[in-house]
This record gives sequence, structure tokens and C-alpha cells, in this order.
Amino acid sequence: MDTLGLYIHVPFCRSKCAYCDFYSLPGQDKERMEAHTEALRIHLERTAPRAVGYVVDTVYFGGGTPTVLGERRLLSIWEAVVRWYRLAPDAEVTIEANPESAGDWLRSLREAGFGRASLGMQSADDAELRRIGRPHSSAQVREAVETIRRVGFRDLSLDLIYGLPGQDLASWRRSVEAAVDLGPGHLSCYGLKVEEGTLLWSRREGLPGDEEQAEMYLWAVEELDRRGYGQYEISNFARPGHASRHNGRYWTLGAYLGFGPGAHSDFDGVRWAWSRDLEGYIRGVRDGDPPLSERTAVPEEERAREWLMLGLRTSRGLDPAVWEARWGRSFDPFRPFLDRCVRVGYGHWTDGRFALSPRGFLVSNAVIGEMLDLCGPT
Repeated sequence: MDTLGLYIHVPFCRSKCAYCDFYSLPGQDKERMEAHTEALRIHLERTAPRAVGYVVDTVYFGGGTPTVLGERRLLSIWEAVVRWYRLAPDAEVTIEANPESAGDWLRSLREAGFGRASLGMQSADDAELRRIGRPHSSAQVREAVETIRRVGFRDLSLDLIYGLPGQDLASWRRSVEAAVDLGPGHLSCYGLKVEEGTLLWSRREGLPGDEEQAEMYLWAVEELDRRGYGQYEISNFARPGHASRHNGRYWTLGAYLGFGPGAHSDFDGVRWAWSRDLEGYIRGVRDGDPPLSERTAVPEEERAREWLMLGLRTSRGLDPAVWEARWGRSFDPFRPFLDRCVRVGYGHWTDGRFALSPRGFLVSNAVIGEMLDLCGPT
């Protein structure tokens, strides 16, 4: 039976971080939360007939900060998932949380079937946290990790960001070491991206430069490998058996359905996204037609290009045999360029597969662009 992932977007946050470009709404308006919860339940039920014939093996509650919804609302949404979808016995069920919103009430989620928590640590330096508007301290991160473990979550992921205002290699090292000392199974290390329209956009001068960020990244790759965290994607590292199965679905062109304003879906050859409009989403669900921001049928040629792009983001890289079997095209036009990448230290061939090296990941956009040019027009 084919597998399917579900993504459930909760747009509420205690406050808006200075770098955040996701669809999130500061404040905790209980009336809006109730309406959003009910819209998600209705939308999940109405969409379920499309998932007949699929088994759901990953569910991801993202945001925003899903835990600001609280125990009752989250369990209500989860009840709709359990009622209307066929769940795999070993389904990976993830809840994103911020340290200030993690409490003993998470035990109820654990007992209901959630097994993985993804915690937004971002830094172990309180001054850095304040500069980017994070509503928690490093002490609260440690307390949240203790809580998540105490209530019985099997798996924990921590997020870190490098390239923050005022950050240098020494403070980045301390953050990585502090995160590892907390013993998570998974770590995500993201380079700061300053998007127009965010609070940080007007304060973007004075950020660590490209060379400094590259040094931070390469140090983290080496140190995490030494500490038992294998890199399996540009920004993601895990101990054996702890890689994110849900995120892996995105990188391997797996099927998923998204619910909530701003959520994306890729299902049955079509990709779409709901508009980043909470009230519009709630009204649309009630009327039977949530507003779309995009909807595209994806031709096989575009899938082939995506396979190249996404594969180059992972440590497994590209398998020429899979390319030739799936799309009936020779991989030979790519080999001279990839061989040049190997010669300059940007990649390697292993067991017939090509993958980028850590230094190659730093220039992955350029490598991917060249590969897409070699692939030809869509």
C-alpha cells in the first residue's frame, strides 16, 4: 500500500521572531484558535476520501508554534486524524514546540500517539536569542528538554541557527556543544536567511559574512560527525535511526497532504498551497472551498528536475540507475560536470552514486543550477 504524509499547520505564536518568514500570527486569540481547530477537523474529514488506499506513516504538526494551541485543541485535531485516516502502526508523529510552551501537559500528546518533539532552541546564548526576538532563554531550553523526556517522548530534535546577529565562531561552537550535551537524536543547523519583510531585514548589516558562516557550517559538520550525528541533508544531522522520516518524504518526492493556511500539498501529480490567510481558510473550509495561493499539475519533466535538485541536497545524492530507470534518459551528460566537482572537492562517487561533500553543499545552488541546465528545458 502506498504511504502518505500529513502536514498540519498551526499559525499561532507567542510572538513573531525577527527572522521569521513563515505564516505565523503573534498573540493567542482563543476565538481564532477555536475556529482554526474546528476548520482543521472539518478539512481533515472532507479530504480523507482522497487518502483511501494510502497508509499514513508520518504526521507533522508545524507552525508557528503548535503547542500554543494547548492540550485540548491539539488532541481534538489528532482525534480527527486517527478517526479519518489509516495510520501505520509505527507512524512518526511530530509536534513542533518552543521552550516556553512545553509543559507536563505534553504527556497527554505522548499517550495519544505523538512520539517525536522538535524544539526551537536556535542558540545557547541569551544575548543572541534576545537579538532575534526569541521569547525564551537557554535555561528554558534545558527545562523543556527535561520535560519532554519526563513525559515520555521517544525522540527529540533541536533546531539551531548560525549566522545570527552578533554571533561568531566561538559562540556558535558553544551553542552546538550545548545542544549535543542535551542528547537529542536529531539536530537541524540552519544558516540564517534574512527575508524582505521580516523584522531583521532592516537590521541585516553587521551579520556574519559568507566566509564566517561557511566556517561555522564546516566546523559543525565535522564536530557533529565526531559526536555521532551523521549528516543526511544539507542542514540535518541525526544519530542512527533518528533521521526525520517526514522531512525525508519531501526530499524523495513522496506524497503528502497539507492542512491549514499556508500549508503545501503534493499528491496525485498535483502540487498546491492554501493561501496564507487564516480567516480566509476558516471561511473557505466552512463553505467547502479553501482559498488557494497556487495549484500546479507537475509534468514528469519537472519531476525529473526536482529529483536532481532534491537529491543533491542529501548525503545519499544521486543514483544514475534510478534516473535512467525512472525517466528513461541516460545519466551520461551529467558525468563530466560531476567529475569536475569531485576534482575540486565538491563531491564524491561512492558505490556508483554521486553526492556533494560538505564544501559542495556550500555551493549547492550553483551545482544544482548547472545540473538543471544540463537537464535541458522543461
